[in-house]
Amino acid sequence: MNFTALANKIFRESIEKYHIIDDVYQSFENPYPKDQIEHLLYRKNWIDTVQWHYEDIIRDPNIDPIAALDLKRKIDASNQDRTDMVEYIDSYFLDKYKKVQPKPDATINSESPAWAIDRLSILALKIYHMHEEVDREDASEAHREKCQAKLNVLLEQRIDLSTAIDQLLADIEAGNKYMKVYKQMKMYNDDELNPVLRGQK
Repeated sequence: MNFTALANKIFRESIEKYHIIDDVYQSFENPYPKDQIEHLLYRKNWIDTVQWHYEDIIRDPNIDPIAALDLKRKIDASNQDRTDMVEYIDSYFLDKYKKVQPKPDATINSESPAWAIDRLSILALKIYHMHEEVDREDASEAHREKCQAKLNVLLEQRIDLSTAIDQLLADIEAGNKYMKVYKQMKMYNDDELNPVLRGQK
């Protein structure tokens, strides 16, 4: 099994597990051992899945302002968790390929493997929820047909993105590409870098 086949399988597991209860406040349990990449992939997608539903809830025009503020802070924290998980996944690849000697003409990719995997995780959520729209019995035929067309595009996009990720990993392993990871250095959660937070110290 190539890497993205594994990743897509785990993303489906995570999404389907979440939707058994379908509650952003449900408890989380990772079925994979901590020393496996599967553990990171499952956790990454679970964060994305919960945040997907946070974003749905906060768009309720009748949401209580206090609840909306609390949810906004949860979304901020989730974004930080998402970034941290991407960096953990990239650390896994850095360690995996640490003995590979890049070729003299090796090039760098525009994004790291983990940030491409981040997009694959979000794509899994789009596909799941577009499937729901296609299968909605209370929706019009026109709506379902429109969503089916969108779903077809998303499925094609998953094939293309999966192929690109697997090729990138193969190129890194062969020394044709090399990894160089930059920390995201988010500023809005840092009380030294965010001027609003800094002013409250």
